[in-house]
Amino acid sequence: MNNSIQKLTRAIIRVFDRYMPEPFAFGIVMTLAALVLTWWLTPASAEKVVMSWGNGLASLLPFITQVCLTILFAYALAHLGPVPAYLERLAGLPRTARGAYAFVAVFAGCVSLIAWPLGTILGGLMARQVALSFRHRGQKVHYPLLGGAAFSGFVVWHMGYSGSAPLLVATQGNPMQEQLGGLLPVTLTTLATFNLVTIVLTLATVALVASLLAPADAELEEIDEANAVQDPERSIQERPLEGRSGPAYRLENSRWLTSSMGVLLIVYVASWFYSKGIQLDLNIVNWTFLAACLLLTRSASEFSQVLMQAGRAVVPTLLQYPLYAGIMGVMLNTGLVAQMADYFARIGTAETLPLIAFFSGGVINMFIPSGGAQWAVQGPAFLAAAETLGTAPELIVMGVAYGDQWTNIIHPFVVIPLLIMTGLPANKVLSYSFILFLVATVPLAGGLLVAGFW
Repeated sequence: MNNSIQKLTRAIIRVFDRYMPEPFAFGIVMTLAALVLTWWLTPASAEKVVMSWGNGLASLLPFITQVCLTILFAYALAHLGPVPAYLERLAGLPRTARGAYAFVAVFAGCVSLIAWPLGTILGGLMARQVALSFRHRGQKVHYPLLGGAAFSGFVVWHMGYSGSAPLLVATQGNPMQEQLGGLLPVTLTTLATFNLVTIVLTLATVALVASLLAPADAELEEIDEANAVQDPERSIQERPLEGRSGPAYRLENSRWLTSSMGVLLIVYVASWFYSKGIQLDLNIVNWTFLAACLLLTRSASEFSQVLMQAGRAVVPTLLQYPLYAGIMGVMLNTGLVAQMADYFARIGTAETLPLIAFFSGGVINMFIPSGGAQWAVQGPAFLAAAETLGTAPELIVMGVAYGDQWTNIIHPFVVIPLLIMTGLPANKVLSYSFILFLVATVPLAGGLLVAGFW
């Protein structure tokens, strides 16, 4: 059994190594494919296709800024105050390589359920820290598999607290409230029994299979020396704080300045939750991270130095996100995604429609890796079909959500933050996450089928 798994794993790794381009090249390929598909399958003229693409390039600029800030603040938070020591202590919990692969998958999955940006960022940081912990103890662990397992834990994010589709349909004034006949509370979606059970089964399956994918000792690839010695938190915190002499020097190296701003942000975040309830969006996640950073740093000077180290991490995001914004623009504005969703919605039965929403969501996610945008496009067609067939609308919501998160773990666009945190190349991470993507199909699809027939 184990030999068969190893043969399959090696074959998939060879395929990804040979045919998987780096993320920016993949983004260009996906752009060209979207343009050709749109021109071929829709009545849109070539001019409209190109204009829809070009007009979409800037559509995600606010989101790009938010994601870049998340990467900067999460990176900084992991390198300030006692956080590095806590991460080291947590990373030291797994004592065997198999346990380490399962541990990082579960860890990434759990933090993804709290807030989706945490999955790839903290998951990647934990994978790196576990690899360093094993290296310091003189034990061997396969670093690419740690990265792949951490990324695969992200497969449950849309089932959790920051899931965009369930939150949208529970929000007053959402675009589909009239079609739904009211609001769908999260007790029917995120907190539903079938969803909670599916979370546990999915994470357990991914963690178990990840622990079985370890290669033979001769094929182990440990964290490399450059990555291991590049320990920003130590190099920054052990460096003497330098600056100008006089009042300016004392100000930029004083703790009260950053701490006061951190307290101010905490007051704002607390007021937000008090007035709006337990609601998360990316801005609040970012301001919470920034507040924690400002309270933990020793000075504005130290914080600036940490952010300079983190700055290189946002370059791939700035480069590649506009490509997918363009893809979203051309597929949304020419009606191709709505056409695809309408086709999928027509081929189901009352019991299988959630499963079809799942698989169609996975396909559409490869072109539009945004849970909220996907639901906005797929939702109307599938909700109309659900009303005709008598399918519970909450199952449609979760079907689309499951499909979105399912193919996220094989998407070169989504993996970028984790690659930044680990220093691993995309093909090595995605070769393992592809295997875990296949096995995650069983609990995700099974959960929807059982709920559909229940």
